[in-house]
Amino acid sequence: MENRNENGHGNPEKEVRVWCDGCYDMVHFGHANSLRQAKALGHKLVVGIHNDEDITRNKGPPVFTQEERYKMVRGIKWVDEVVEDAPYVTTLETLDKYDCDFCVHGDDITLTADGIDTYHLVKKAQRYKEVSRTAGVSTTDLVGRMLLLTKNHFKQGDREYEVEKDDAFEALLKRYNVEKFQISGSSQLGQDHTARSPWTGCSQFLPTTQKIIQFSDGKSPKPTDRIVYVAGAFDLFHVGHLDFLEKAKEHGDYLIVGLHTDPVVNQYKGGNYPIMNLHERVLSVLACKYVNEVVIGAPYSVTEDLMEHFNVSMVCHGQTHIALDVGYIDPYAIPKQMGKFMLIDSGNTITTEDIVERIIRHRLEFEQRNKKKEKKEIEVYEAMQKVKLAQKSG
Repeated sequence: MENRNENGHGNPEKEVRVWCDGCYDMVHFGHANSLRQAKALGHKLVVGIHNDEDITRNKGPPVFTQEERYKMVRGIKWVDEVVEDAPYVTTLETLDKYDCDFCVHGDDITLTADGIDTYHLVKKAQRYKEVSRTAGVSTTDLVGRMLLLTKNHFKQGDREYEVEKDDAFEALLKRYNVEKFQISGSSQLGQDHTARSPWTGCSQFLPTTQKIIQFSDGKSPKPTDRIVYVAGAFDLFHVGHLDFLEKAKEHGDYLIVGLHTDPVVNQYKGGNYPIMNLHERVLSVLACKYVNEVVIGAPYSVTEDLMEHFNVSMVCHGQTHIALDVGYIDPYAIPKQMGKFMLIDSGNTITTEDIVERIIRHRLEFEQRNKKKEKKEIEVYEAMQKVKLAQKSG
């Protein structure tokens, strides 16, 4: 990339530093895709992350703690630097402090509790650029799915949009003393076909080969590389997954992650899992800087063919329970027989179930946050549409 100074002359020595900031709560592939696009506009990507207090005041309580969010963003492959406790309103002083040329954000809108555009200062100074928001995902949508614990996000055909709850949902409500009547008319914000906000109201995610190519590093293993294989659901990609993958990567040079299909995950996890469907989970895992390759729809039992095909040196599993395959078969029997299996301890005990329980435990707070955010966004969107209409008629 050639950079140009104000006179238009080439300045190849100038490093373009790009600034992004946000909450990055429940860091998903939409966040990662925004950061990928931002990184493509320069050489170094600096990401500022807001603290819990600022987020709670302006949006409502975050699902992940600030320490978890700091770690998750550091784990995204396109991020070069992370700035903790970044100001909620982006200022020119912030850009200058971290030597950033401009700020990048998605083409949605971020407001303070007072309804002020958090990027109005950098926009006015023309140090702001936009990238396309990733259709089909938002934190609001994911929280909505967990509030209802539905399966409709991974159904297909005519039943794709049916809302279905099960005994696991009822058990969680009972555990946290949430009455069933409280979910009457509950958040439809997580349902793609009824969400109304033009920004966080989620359209159906449509996976493409191009999107997978963009997220993949495209590098094949070297003949001398020691290849490590892990497999699982990796649902709602979180810090527990991140720490496990970092530890697994330490045992080799090239890390391959096998992702199980939605029906297989549902078979061994039960309830209405997975929360994210296979296509969504693929991109979330591919965005992790420790991951080199993903097997989409990997077999639950690790086969000899898989071991040979990928030239696997070691198969790793964490400290979570290993469910038996159909026929009461140990899914890791083959790598164990080959002397290529290892249980590793990442030191992190957080699970996807823990994240879901956080949502259920504070269900009313998160539901209120979602509704408040959607209402504010609709009001701003409608105002913007009126301005555009007035400009056209004028």
